[in-house]
Amino acid sequence: MLKTAFFWNERCFWHGGGHYASIAPVGGMVQPLAAGGSPENPETKRRLKSLLDVSGLAKELEMLDAETASYEDLNRIHPASYLEEFKGMSDANGGELGLRTPFLKGGYEISALSAGLVKAALLDVLDGKYKNAYALSRPPGHHCLPDYPNGFCLLANIPIAIEAAIAAKKVQRVAVVDWDVHHGNGTEAIYLERDDVLTISLHQENNYPPDSGAIETIGEGDGRGHNMNIPLPPGAGHDAYIYAFDTLVLPALENFKPDVIVVACGFDASLIDPLSRMLASSYTFREMTIKIMQAADDLCDGKLVMAHEGGYSEVHVPFCGHAVLETMSGSKICLDDPIEPRAKYSQPNARFSGYYRDLIDEYLEHFKSVNTIS
Repeated sequence: MLKTAFFWNERCFWHGGGHYASIAPVGGMVQPLAAGGSPENPETKRRLKSLLDVSGLAKELEMLDAETASYEDLNRIHPASYLEEFKGMSDANGGELGLRTPFLKGGYEISALSAGLVKAALLDVLDGKYKNAYALSRPPGHHCLPDYPNGFCLLANIPIAIEAAIAAKKVQRVAVVDWDVHHGNGTEAIYLERDDVLTISLHQENNYPPDSGAIETIGEGDGRGHNMNIPLPPGAGHDAYIYAFDTLVLPALENFKPDVIVVACGFDASLIDPLSRMLASSYTFREMTIKIMQAADDLCDGKLVMAHEGGYSEVHVPFCGHAVLETMSGSKICLDDPIEPRAKYSQPNARFSGYYRDLIDEYLEHFKSVNTIS
C-alpha cells in the first residue's frame, strides 16, 4: 500500500532575518520583543515535526528530503532581475525585499529548498510513488508575486512546483485550494489569465493583503471563471468553513476536474492564532482534509499534495498539522488537541451561523453566474 510522503529539511527552520516586533519593524517607539520578532518563526514548523516524532506518526510516513529548486524552475515564475537581486543580497549579508520580507545570508538557497520540497512532493505524487504528500515548506510562498515578495513569502513555492510538473509533461490541469487565513494573492496573480489552473482561496475577509481577495476577482481573459475567492468575515467558525467547503469548494473542483489537487495548507485560521480572528480548530482542518481527499479520489485518482503555508500559534499549529497528517495517512493515531475543548465553546451562536450561511449562499449564486460552479 502506498504511503503518505512527508518532505522536510532542517535548513528550512534556519530561515530568518529582520528585527520585528510582530509585524512592526523595531525602531522609534517600537521596542524589541524579548523572545524574538517575526510571527513567521521556525518553531511552529519545528514543533510540528517534533510532535510527529514523539507521537509515533513519523514512523508511519515516508520521511523525505529534496533537492533545491533549480534556477530554471524559479525562472519560470520569477524574472531574472528579481532572482539576481535576491541572490545578490543573499550572498552578501541578507537584507529585505518587497513589503517587509527579510532574510539572512543564504536566504536565497533556503527559499529555493523550500520550493524544492513542494516540487518533489508534487512530482512524486504525479509519478505514483506515494498516495499523497505533505511538504513542510518554509519560507512560505502563496503571497509572493513574480517580482515582489510580501507576507513572509520570497518565492512562489506552489506555482514553481506546478510549472515544473507542466514542463515535464506530468500534468495538464491543476486545482489549488488555499485555506490559509490570508488571501493567496500571489498564486492568484500568477494564474489570473490561465484556464489550466483553478485557484480557490478561502480566507478571512480583508485581513492580508488589505483590499485583496474579493469575490469579484474571477480571472481575466482565458482565466475568467477560474479564480474563486471566498472571503469570510471575522468570527467564522467550524460550521461556516465546512459549509463553504461543501457549497463552494467541492462543486468548483467537480466542475473543473483537475488532474491533481494542491492545498496551500495554512493553519492561521486557528482559534488562537495571533494574525487572524477566525475560530477554526484542528477538527476543522481534519474535516476539510477528509473532504479534499474524497474529492481527489473521485476526480484525480487520489492525487493530493499539501504545501505548508502560514500558522503562527506555536502551541496549536502542531496539533492542526498532526490532525491533517493523521487523516492523509489513514493512521490509527489520534491525538487529543488541548485547544479543541475551548474551540467548541467559542463558535458563533445560531444567529451568526445563519448569517454566514446566507452569505455563502449569496456567493454560490455569484459563482454560478460566472460558471465556476455549474
